[in-house]
Amino acid sequence: MNAPRKLDRVGLDRRSFLRQSALAGGGLLLGLSAPSLAQGPAAIATPASGELSFKPSAFISIKPDGSVTLISKQPEIGQGIKTSLPMVIAEELGVNWRDVRIVQGDLDPAYGNQSAGGSTSTPNNYNDFLRLGATARTLLTQAAAAIWQVSVDDCRAADSAVTHLPTQRRLSYGQLAGRASTLPLPPADQVKLKDPKDYQLLGKRIPGVDNAAVVSGKPLFGIDVQLPGLLYAVYEKCPAFGGKVLEANLDVVKALPGVRAAFIIEGTANLNGLVPGVAIVAENTWAAISARRLLKVRWDEGEVAKQSWDEFSTRAEALATQARDPAATTVLRRDGDVDAALARAAKTVTAAYRYPFISHASIEPQNCTAWWLVEQGQPRLELWAPTQNPASGQNLVANTLGLAKERITLHITRSGGGFGRRLSSDFIVEAAAIAQRLQGLGIAAPVKLTWTREDDLRHDHYRAGGFHYLRGGVDDKGKLLAWHNHFVTFANRVQREGKSVLQPGSGASLSGDEFPGRWAANCLLEQTPMECGIPMGPWRAPGSNVFAWVFHSFIDELAHAAGRDPLEFRLELLGERDIVPGTGERGQPYNVGRMKAVLREAAAKADWGKKKFPRGRGQGIAFHFSHRGYIAEVAEVTVSKAGELKVERVVVVSDIGAQIVNLSGAENQVQGSVLDGLSTLMHAELDIQRGRIVQSNFGEYPMLRMPDANVRIDVHFLKSDQPVTGLGEPALPPLAPAVCNAIFAATGKRVRQLPLSRSDLSWT
Repeated sequence: MNAPRKLDRVGLDRRSFLRQSALAGGGLLLGLSAPSLAQGPAAIATPASGELSFKPSAFISIKPDGSVTLISKQPEIGQGIKTSLPMVIAEELGVNWRDVRIVQGDLDPAYGNQSAGGSTSTPNNYNDFLRLGATARTLLTQAAAAIWQVSVDDCRAADSAVTHLPTQRRLSYGQLAGRASTLPLPPADQVKLKDPKDYQLLGKRIPGVDNAAVVSGKPLFGIDVQLPGLLYAVYEKCPAFGGKVLEANLDVVKALPGVRAAFIIEGTANLNGLVPGVAIVAENTWAAISARRLLKVRWDEGEVAKQSWDEFSTRAEALATQARDPAATTVLRRDGDVDAALARAAKTVTAAYRYPFISHASIEPQNCTAWWLVEQGQPRLELWAPTQNPASGQNLVANTLGLAKERITLHITRSGGGFGRRLSSDFIVEAAAIAQRLQGLGIAAPVKLTWTREDDLRHDHYRAGGFHYLRGGVDDKGKLLAWHNHFVTFANRVQREGKSVLQPGSGASLSGDEFPGRWAANCLLEQTPMECGIPMGPWRAPGSNVFAWVFHSFIDELAHAAGRDPLEFRLELLGERDIVPGTGERGQPYNVGRMKAVLREAAAKADWGKKKFPRGRGQGIAFHFSHRGYIAEVAEVTVSKAGELKVERVVVVSDIGAQIVNLSGAENQVQGSVLDGLSTLMHAELDIQRGRIVQSNFGEYPMLRMPDANVRIDVHFLKSDQPVTGLGEPALPPLAPAVCNAIFAATGKRVRQLPLSRSDLSWT
């Protein structure tokens, strides 16, 4: 067994920390109640010296030696948030970045919302964290002014110190920590934010705080957790979704070397919860996995075992061609008269687009370490998990196992990729249930559940497949006249308010506001769900990751049918309105000016229309509004006569608001989105047979390899006078349509099915 992992903890015990900490900033900041705000900054004695540390909030601690600890509350899943959000505090705090230590915060109500998904971490925290840093800086400046008995206006805080400008006297933040901790909160009008032109940190390229540890293999991830006496678990579930255990050869398994326990967990009917299965707990991973190979289970596979991708495809085709069943099909938007408009159109186009279920395929498989303890006769659970949604995990465990949330401590580890998969908490509740059973068997030890790669592919919460049946028409001037999209999607049957209903999977439900729904005068958007038992969950840029491909590929078809330049066709379609309001339940206002700006800039950076390409080489363009970001992309590709694709260059222009937080991290996210988008476009596909996933490992589910990643990616940002937003997702959706439109420009072949490996791109 490896040496026990030293857990990085904040100095105070949790209850004392919550009691003594307060968020400065007039109630604008996260996670604390009004009474807590009224307490003001906390004065915490340093044990060795008795000197006071300055703790103006749950996020900031400044010690007398000048060291600054900032808490990163959001889960780090590779998006760089552990670096970028503390940068926001540090900028306004006026601290030297070299003095800063970043600590990952555990799940804690003092921190407010700690979910990392939907590119929301930055927009949900940016303004509050600026105010937090500025409030702490104001307190430090006031402390210095009080010591010197001078005007605060003559004092300037920067580089971890306050300087009295007339005399150049200087006190470090460490020297001011004790005095600052005794001051009351400043009124809001005394807290002045910096002018962005004076930023010293934001907008710069700052390396990730974990970079050195990641490249040197230091223990950061959930899979690295080590505790004294740790046991190791595997969990066998029915290969067909929704199946249950009938019997298993537990006596044989329990007699195997190194095995400490083996038992059946009944589970629940919730696809996203505790799935029934057989747990094996052993003294090491090898013993657990070896025992699993000898495990024999008889399953009741249930009704989902009758489902297959071929059956879904056949059913979707029938739903698209038969008369609509009003009870099954929902009209999401109806503007004008599509049939009449198509009848008078100069050119019409019909097309069917389809895409498969795919996996998140994060490099670190799902895992969780759980320790069920009994203290003074009361159960307590401690968890270590690479989760994107720790509060959801805590709630699921509490509700499933009947344990009060207050008795569950969840430590957030770094995640080896998430992409939405770790928003689900099934792997957390599995580990917790195993730990609970171990305690009942008299085994009071922590246990680490680790999924294998096969578990990860075959028991994911998948991005749903889908089928889009489209009709469109243009008039004799080449303008869009009509748009009809009948979307056949997938839904799970769930109980809601005592009724059994079909609930489309995450990202598998079209909105009436989807582009070009608010632009086409004659528009019909319909959706028909097909019931399935395959668990579905959010996948990077849910919905947008496939809808952008469908919409902007079909827009390209209409542009070419009209004999129009694809860029000009799109600009004309966007129109002249500054803002197009949202009208649906999920509707958001659409800033036309921002989108046209990134579209024009992407075209300019790519020299759109200025190059004459030979056959086999071409450019494609696409844009999409996703997760509050406005993104346009131009792809340049070469396709050999034999159909071999080479993506030469991708130009990406993004407008994500008034400020790039960490330029290095932002560039990384765009580049990663392009490569992730390429990998998914080229290869990602899962087959479903007899209610189970056929693929089991990367040999059958290939990912983008280094030779295919040799792509020039030009990253550009346009700043706008708009709120700052995130970048983990918005740059992915336009990639697929840009590449597929470029393939058409190069070969005349239109791609209407994903992945690209399904298409013959050869030409003569």
